[in-house]
Amino acid sequence: MAIRNIALIVIALLVSSTHAQWDPHVLENRQAMVHLFEWKYPDVAKECEDFLAPKGYGGVQVSPSSECVAVYQGQVQRPWWERYQPVSYKISSRSGDEGSFRDMVARCNDVGVRIYTDVVLNHMTGDHPAGTPTTGDSYFDSGAESYPGVPYSAFDFNDANCHTASGSIEDYSDAEQVRNCKLSGMKDLNQGKDYVREMIMEYLNRLISYGVAGFRVDASKHMWPGDLEAIFSQLDDLSTDYFPAGTRPFVVFEVIEGEWESIKAIDYAGIGRVTEFKYGRELGHSFRGFNQLKWLRNIGEDWGMLPRHESLVFIDNHDNQRTESNGVLTFRVDKWYKMATAFMLGFPYGFTRVMSSYYWDQYFEGGRDINDWTGPPQDTSFDIISPSFNPDGSCANGWICEHRWREIYNMVAFRNVVHGTDLNDWWDNGNNQIAFCRGNRGFVAINNEGADLKETLQTCLAEGTYCDVISGSKTEAGSCTGKSVQVDSSGYGYIEILNSEYDGALAIHMDSKL
Repeated sequence: MAIRNIALIVIALLVSSTHAQWDPHVLENRQAMVHLFEWKYPDVAKECEDFLAPKGYGGVQVSPSSECVAVYQGQVQRPWWERYQPVSYKISSRSGDEGSFRDMVARCNDVGVRIYTDVVLNHMTGDHPAGTPTTGDSYFDSGAESYPGVPYSAFDFNDANCHTASGSIEDYSDAEQVRNCKLSGMKDLNQGKDYVREMIMEYLNRLISYGVAGFRVDASKHMWPGDLEAIFSQLDDLSTDYFPAGTRPFVVFEVIEGEWESIKAIDYAGIGRVTEFKYGRELGHSFRGFNQLKWLRNIGEDWGMLPRHESLVFIDNHDNQRTESNGVLTFRVDKWYKMATAFMLGFPYGFTRVMSSYYWDQYFEGGRDINDWTGPPQDTSFDIISPSFNPDGSCANGWICEHRWREIYNMVAFRNVVHGTDLNDWWDNGNNQIAFCRGNRGFVAINNEGADLKETLQTCLAEGTYCDVISGSKTEAGSCTGKSVQVDSSGYGYIEILNSEYDGALAIHMDSKL
């Protein structure tokens, strides 16, 4: 019996350790993260303290911290994509140096907000002339595949394993090409080589020692799952300064899955969470009117998506918001965007990530935005400009900051309140008006058709008056700044969302009760 008990304990520990790579390690009452795309580290730290923690955000994805090529596009702007062409694993980027990175991680952890850093492990730079500047002090020679800041040499790349004439990916239906050949001409590392793995692990372990909770792994489908498993299974546990002993890093693999491609998101689900791009794409289709909202009742696994506990979901990200391909919603169609985000934060599927963007002028040629490379707001010295804030808390200075939109941060609070419940009491009008409960803790209604929604519906909440957290908030004085809903003793309430209203959604929860 004693031997059997020991075996069970060992199995439990192994299972716990394995599941940890799916666990974002947020506080129990914080169940969403935000991507502060291209923010400087001191600004992220201040945002954790001033806004994210008070509003209930659980974590922040920050842009890649590694030293990268510095590209002066036309001598007037630096592009966002330079961050995804590393020259070394030193922490030196447009967002800040190693000191500011460590300070950010400490300050955010101190207020219970976790940091997940975007990491580029698939490749180094593309082709750049010798002497091209970097964000640090490292020299590199892309022609010779020499990156002494790591150091890497030509022996550490996949050239011998790629069998296309160009050395780049030519056929995305060929998994070997996708994983062994160059992505957009960037020098493709061989993660199957022990030395390359050691250099990557040294970098990731250094970030872990500073207190990060995990990683978003860029271009994951361009690396073999077995190589990634070998790397991430050998990483150090998270820092005991902020996490219990034995806590494993949270890992999210970016896998953009095409229907006609051989590589699928599920190939990576066994080693961490995976970005479920289909989720935001399908919500975009639905809210743009290509599909009826009534079909969203079982979106998720029943639609061929990843299991909910293995997926990271979002409406848009820094890549697809620049193409708006396949109907993806962005801040440029803000009413639909807020409605779709309200659905995502209200619906029990996946771990949710809110996008926080900056503005750029679109200019289309041949159906493509040729300004999609535009970097964040920056001054004449090419330094990133910090966000400034309007009296209502929204951002100025060229920053969009969707995470500061009332309709979104109040729905983050909604998700926190209803955490632990599932979907129940779904209602729809057979078309594009829907409503549902989350246990007995919350209720959401959405109107996306050219008619008013005026219905008495089951809210599943206790009797009382509730503030709608989409049109307004509940004040400390005990009043609603927006609409209110009166719920009777049977849980029913009159729900009204006029077609002419700015917000097409309504949400109430147990903590919005007066």
